[in-house]
Amino acid sequence: MRSLLGDHLLQRLQQQTEGALYHRVFRCLRDTITDGVLAPKTRLPASRDLAKELQVSRNTILNAYEQLGAQGYVQAMTGSGTWVAETLPENYLNVPRNEAAPKNKSSFDLKHLSQRGTAFLQHAASSPYQWGAFVPGIPDVTEFPHAEFSKIQMRLSRQADVSGLIYTSDGGCLELKQALAEYLRVARSVRCDADQILITEGIHQAVDFISRALCDLNDHVWIEDPGYWGARNILRMNGLTIHPMAVDHEGMIPDPDAPIPKLISLTPSHQYPLGSHLSLARRRQILELARIHKSWIIEDDYDSEFRFSGQPFPSLQGLEENTPVIYMGTFSKTIYPSLRIGYMVVPKNLVAALRVISAELYRGGNMLTQRTLAEFIQEGHYAAHIRRMRLLYAKRRAFLIELIERYLGPDFVHEYSHEAGLHLVLKLPDYADDVSITQLALVRGVKVRPLSQYFDQPSQQSTRGLLLGFACVAEKEMLMAFSVLRQCLKEHDIFPQK
Repeated sequence: MRSLLGDHLLQRLQQQTEGALYHRVFRCLRDTITDGVLAPKTRLPASRDLAKELQVSRNTILNAYEQLGAQGYVQAMTGSGTWVAETLPENYLNVPRNEAAPKNKSSFDLKHLSQRGTAFLQHAASSPYQWGAFVPGIPDVTEFPHAEFSKIQMRLSRQADVSGLIYTSDGGCLELKQALAEYLRVARSVRCDADQILITEGIHQAVDFISRALCDLNDHVWIEDPGYWGARNILRMNGLTIHPMAVDHEGMIPDPDAPIPKLISLTPSHQYPLGSHLSLARRRQILELARIHKSWIIEDDYDSEFRFSGQPFPSLQGLEENTPVIYMGTFSKTIYPSLRIGYMVVPKNLVAALRVISAELYRGGNMLTQRTLAEFIQEGHYAAHIRRMRLLYAKRRAFLIELIERYLGPDFVHEYSHEAGLHLVLKLPDYADDVSITQLALVRGVKVRPLSQYFDQPSQQSTRGLLLGFACVAEKEMLMAFSVLRQCLKEHDIFPQK
């Protein structure tokens, strides 16, 4: 006996006459979801059961489910089946169903927003797609030792005391700050003690905090160009004046004619997104500039844990005594993004004031998770996890490079893509429209990001390319996704002549 959903889908299938069967089933399911027949967080039937109801092969249903997942309509949870996504792609910034283009900025209702809020939306670059090939900057969260972490958390939750259940004004859990201080001194050559560390909810909050606490409206900020849009947009939202600085194989190129900066924002160990590292000469030059102009350097130590060959580059903060550097890190790439725990190491003369301002702005909490993380680090689980993931990511990175070089050629790997990080930059010819290629790939279930959009003001002079994240992509999936991407490039007349 068929279910109501089975009857509904059979009726829709009779109206769908074009395309492969799996794609017709996909369209029927998608329309059933977007029309509200299947509400958010509803579990879909098992593939075997639905195949029997619709009298099609199970592979047809599996392919349709996979396409739904690739486009963000459903989420598959191991052992729990497939569920309708809580937020559909159509509801995310009003992206039309059949378009994979970046958000339609004209669809925003701007009349109630401030000028800063309006400007922020015009530059917003977040994506609803945060998993799968080739989303950059996402670790393989399925490989995290959740069982070990949960054991620690459960034990601590049974021992909870009052201090762990109320607001804190100490800048975070003392045990976590102590564990971090020891780890950073050894792993990143950071000069600090636990008192200098403030726990945050990640890099975004840290940049927001520093730009509020140390800057006034219209203060000047130097940023890397191309650079991380998230930090750039937060600085802009807080009313600061952005000055993009070009990047080469030695990192940021300071412009002597630019206005004196209050902040200099850097990713020195692994420049985001190109992959170069800040040379020793540039490090000393920028430190000297900061001291002369009484500027503060924001050091986002992005991806520093994942260097796959050679010696790791030490932190800029630890290069000299008493540097004017605010060092920032996060566990989003080493553990998982939704943990929302990051940290700042601030100069000693700022500690007391910034601790008070942080407590007033953000009301510290989440102490149980912080204590759990502290023990996870102290017991050696964190270092062991990083070592294991470094090997896995190195293997996936090598496989992706092999695909690029075999099917496109070595010139397509950006020359700054050193052996580090969780993504590669696929370099494209100057005439390429990397935004259009991104849109076409997304329609076909492959999620890449256009390099040109990482420039402060994208123009015809911006380098063209695609960011390909490999960390959360198994090799089998990577091969299939790369074949799709290769076809997209071919359709845009970007294909090597062999």
